[in-house]
Amino acid sequence: MAEVSRILQSVLLPPFSHKLDGTTNSHFSSYKLYRRNKLNISIRCSSISTTETTKSTKTQNIPWGCETDSIENASNLQKWLSESGLPSQKMDLQRVDVGERGLVANNNIRKGEKLLFVPPSLVITADSKWSNSDAGDVLKQYNVPDWPFIATYLISEASFMKSSRWSNYISALPRQPYSLLYWTQSELDRYLEASQIRQRAVERINNVIGTYNDLRLRIFSRHPDLFPEEIFNIETFNWSFGILFSRLVRLPSMDGRVALVPWADMLNHNCEVETFLDYDKSSQGIVFTTDRAYLPGEQVFISYGRKSNGELLLSYGFVPKEGTNPSDSVEVSLALTKSDKCYKEKVEALKKHGLSASESFPVQVTGWPLELMAFAYLVVSPPSMSRQFEEMAAAASNKATSKKDIKYPEIEEDALQFILDSCESSISKYSKFLQASGEMDLDVTNPKQLNRRVFLKQLAVDLCTSERRILYRSQYILRRRLRDIRSGELKALNLFDGLKNLFK
Repeated sequence: MAEVSRILQSVLLPPFSHKLDGTTNSHFSSYKLYRRNKLNISIRCSSISTTETTKSTKTQNIPWGCETDSIENASNLQKWLSESGLPSQKMDLQRVDVGERGLVANNNIRKGEKLLFVPPSLVITADSKWSNSDAGDVLKQYNVPDWPFIATYLISEASFMKSSRWSNYISALPRQPYSLLYWTQSELDRYLEASQIRQRAVERINNVIGTYNDLRLRIFSRHPDLFPEEIFNIETFNWSFGILFSRLVRLPSMDGRVALVPWADMLNHNCEVETFLDYDKSSQGIVFTTDRAYLPGEQVFISYGRKSNGELLLSYGFVPKEGTNPSDSVEVSLALTKSDKCYKEKVEALKKHGLSASESFPVQVTGWPLELMAFAYLVVSPPSMSRQFEEMAAAASNKATSKKDIKYPEIEEDALQFILDSCESSISKYSKFLQASGEMDLDVTNPKQLNRRVFLKQLAVDLCTSERRILYRSQYILRRRLRDIRSGELKALNLFDGLKNLFK
């Protein structure tokens, strides 16, 4: 695996530039028949609907790749990479305790040592050569963005099986990547109801569906000989996007290009490691520099980025052990109430800064962002503070050029109490799920289905436990601050009463 350097945005596929007239070259007509014979397998196509896609368990019939923990194709991958220009490695692909399979040191590795040196010729980017150049030319003429372009490329190359130069790499990719893309709607609702990551997963699923629909309607349907639906469908796009979410990296030294880097993407994540992949101009290869020493037999790690446990589950399908991720956070939702006398004015102020009446903010064990406090100030502010609405909304936006720690002592207690109420509401949801989790799925008798549910439930329990832990810490801090404020107010009131009695 390797770092997904950015989250899929709300619209993956902006309107294409229609440079094609819908016609194809004369030799395109034989491509569909060739591809069908080459695969000799039909991939199930689904009717596509953002409301229907996650309702039932997805039956995957992906004819390429391997099981997630398989290393059966490792030797072929290593041999092909070496023959194709990969230097001798100090790591081997093996089954491991953390990550099921990963790269393990076969020699002593020093701290500060550069490893990998994967040449650009072994890296998949939007410029990679297609086994069918005509299909690539079509996508380029439609100005398809890099993410869906590479996703389509991966499917195309996979369908060529051994005829593709990437066949050894694709054979070593998981047939079903660990990703929330593969959770059904009922599984998301059942296991992640308490967590905000559920909504993020639904949005991501719908983004992938929308991207596929755009490609299908604008390109694939116009060029069915190049993009037959039995190959280019939502099943295969779920697979390819699952691969991209868990393996695509952004390489700063290659002008920020996104790429799949074979071999490097077999490295697993460790929350305590702070080393990333990048292009090394001196060696002209993709490398990372170790931040610690490794002995032979020890698994070598990189960082997938400073991500919360929820984000790691969303893209990579795992949750680190509770308390081991210094970047862990939980999203807390705050919202204006429509009964607020200044509801319209506050909504307008928020809209000016790209915010809505309901927003979520990341809370960590170490505290919460200034934006959350600013939003809370706006929620509890009375009509007499209408002149400050704009300032509060601006401070609540992470788009502001400078972070401004605004303070309104007269409503600080109300704002903190509002945040505390929101945290305690979330704690109640987490506790309800965790208490009920032990009784879930006792009626399931099918071994395969039971194994899946037990696995998904354990992931959800681990996530909810870690997120509730952060909320408990926030609850403690908020209660203590409120106690101090109220204690100070009581002392001031007692002092005032004492002075009044003195002058009677």
